[in-house]
Amino acid sequence: MVAIGYTLMCEQRSPKDLVRDAVLAEEAGFDFAVISDHFHPWVEAQGHSGYAWSILGAVAQATERLPLMTYVTAPIIRYHPAIVAQKAATMALLADGRFRLGLGAGEALNEHVVGRGFPAVDIRHAMLAEAVEIIRRLWAGGYVTYRGEHYDVEGARLFDLPATPPPLGIAVSGRKSCDLAGRLADLLVATEPKAELVKMFGEAGGGGKPAMGQTLVCWGPDEAACRRLAHEQFGWALGGWKIQADLPNTPNFEAFVDAVTEEQVAQKIPCGPDTEKIVESVKGFVDAGFTEVALVQGGQDQAAFCDLFAGELGPALRAL
Repeated sequence: MVAIGYTLMCEQRSPKDLVRDAVLAEEAGFDFAVISDHFHPWVEAQGHSGYAWSILGAVAQATERLPLMTYVTAPIIRYHPAIVAQKAATMALLADGRFRLGLGAGEALNEHVVGRGFPAVDIRHAMLAEAVEIIRRLWAGGYVTYRGEHYDVEGARLFDLPATPPPLGIAVSGRKSCDLAGRLADLLVATEPKAELVKMFGEAGGGGKPAMGQTLVCWGPDEAACRRLAHEQFGWALGGWKIQADLPNTPNFEAFVDAVTEEQVAQKIPCGPDTEKIVESVKGFVDAGFTEVALVQGGQDQAAFCDLFAGELGPALRAL
C-alpha cells in the first residue's frame, strides 16, 4: 500500500497557518508530512517564504504521530552542512524520531541570496556529497575536523543527538543524482513519476529503499477557478527541473508562467472537484515504483482538502 503524505508549502501559506495545516493533516489521517525549504516563493502571487526549520519545530510540538521531512533542504550554499546536521539532529529529538532529512542540490532562487553564486550542477553534486559526509560524521558523535574541497569543519561536535540518526533522503532528476542517492541516501526523493529514476537509484545501491514522489493538485468545487489558481501558483512547474533549478528570482518564474496557458497547466495538474484526476496522478508514481507520494494542494483552503482526504480521497489513494 502506498503511503500518502501532505505538503506544507512554505511559499503559499504563513508560518502559523502551516502549523495549523499540519494538525489538520494529522487529524485527517495523512501518513506523513513534508515541508519545502525556500528563501523566496516561486512567484510573488504565492506571497510567503517562512523559515522552514522554525515551522518544523512548532509542528513537532503541535502534532503527536505525523512523520515529518524536509522536501528538500540544500546543505551546500545558503546553509553550511554542519549547521544542517545540527538542525536535523535537534528536529529528530523534538519530533521523537518522526523526522527524516531530505536533501538536494538546490535552486538558484534560494541559494544565490548569500552572494556566493550558483555553481554548475556537477559542482553542486560534489558539494552535496561532501555535505552528506560531514552530516553523517557529526551524527556519529565526537569532535569532527574535516578538510574538503568545498567545506571545512573545525573541531565541531553535536551535543544533542538522537539515539538513532534520522533517515536521509536525496532528491534526484537524472543519472548522476541517482548514482549519488544510491550510494549515500536512505531514500530517494523526486518530483516526476519516472520509473527510470527508481531503477537507476536501485542499480546504484538503493535497491529495496523507499522512493518518495510529490504531485501538485488544485482541488476545489469550481474547476474554472482551480485552473486559474493552478496557472497563477504552479505554472512554473511545467518548465521541469532545469528551469526550476537555474532561474534566479521570482520575476523570471513569472515570465515563464506568462508563456504557458491555463489549458497546459490543467493537463499536468489535476484541477477542480474530480478526485479521480488526483488518483490518476498518484497512480503514475505508484506504477513507476514509488512507495510514498506527497500531495501539494494549491491555494488557501487546506482545511477542506484535509476533510476530502479523511473522507473519500484517502481510501481511494491507499487502494492503489
